[in-house]
Formats: sequence, structure tokens, C-alpha cells
Amino acid sequence: MADIISNQRRTQGRPSGRTGAFERATEPVEAVPADAAALIPLVEMLFFAYRDFTGEADAALAAYGLGRAHHRVLHFVNRKPGIRVADLLGLLKITKQSLARVLRTLVADGWIEQEPGRDDRRERHLTLTARGRDIAGALAELQTQRIAAALGEASSLGGDGAARHVRAFLAALVAPAERALVADVVEDAAKDLDVRPKREACL
Repeated sequence: MADIISNQRRTQGRPSGRTGAFERATEPVEAVPADAAALIPLVEMLFFAYRDFTGEADAALAAYGLGRAHHRVLHFVNRKPGIRVADLLGLLKITKQSLARVLRTLVADGWIEQEPGRDDRRERHLTLTARGRDIAGALAELQTQRIAAALGEASSLGGDGAARHVRAFLAALVAPAERALVADVVEDAAKDLDVRPKREACL
């Protein structure tokens, strides 16, 4: 499995070859002269969009006593089976203590398995159980359906390219120092993530 953090380090100091939203987001742009108050509606729209984007998944997770922190771990372990705990920490930008609490529940309840590394027994590698893969896939389907519907509405109002513009906007919100890592994760999503769930089994 490609190591997420190592891959980031390999790409630093040389051209990425990307021509997508993340590369464009790193290019210098002129500051947009705007009264901050004029941007408050966008801030609030992000709040409300995030509320509803996570709402259905929150409800499904609550049925199992899980929350958003558990969801993030399930999602990225599903994306990178065998991921090291150290790499997951770097990806999620949370403390060891916070991740330890989340993993304790996910392992104890049978969503995740952890094994020591082959070369370094001190490392811990994480993989979803069959049960974990089911719920991760079902949650991904809930959220991809919402995004697909929203993009369909946006495209009908503004023509083609809604997904491209939204992705460029979100890429530009990512901290510049994190864009190479995030781009590596996002750009291989289609080939790595299986979003076909067994919804009747877990939601």
C-alpha cells in the first residue's frame, strides 16, 4: 500500500504534474476587494451545507453509538486499508489521545482490526472488518447521493462544470501546506473507494 505521508514527502521539491483544482489553487491570485460583511452569507451557507451534508450520516452513526470522529476514521481506513496509525494522525490532524479514544471504541465494537507492522512491531496498521466496510460504504453512499443531487441542481442553473468549480473552490480553502497531501488522497478516490454498501445490513 502506498504510504500517504511518504508519498507527500516524495512529491515535495518537485513539480507534481497536476493540472487540476489543487494545482490552480496554489497559484498566486489577486486579492478580491470585498467588504467582509458581504462574505458572511457564504460563511453561513457553508455552515448550513455542512450541517445537512453530515446530518443523514450522523443519524445512521447514532444508531450504533458512533459520531463524526468515528466516521472520519472509518472513511479513511476504508480508503487506505492497512494504513498506519501514525499516517492517520497526520491525515486527520488530531491528537494521539483523541484518536486513541475513537479507535478504542471502533476496535472493541468490531468495526476495525489493528495489527503490528511486519518490519516494525511498534507500528499499528488498521483495516476495516466486514462490518466496518459495510457501514463505511453505506455512509459514503448517503453523502455521494446528496452531492450528486446538489451538483445536478447547480448544473441546471449555471450550465456545465459545476463539479469542477466546486472542487476548485474547496481546494482553495485547504491550507497551502496541506494541498499536496489532500490532492493525493482526493485524486485517487475513484479507484480506491468502494461505495457499494449493504444498506439493509447496517443502516
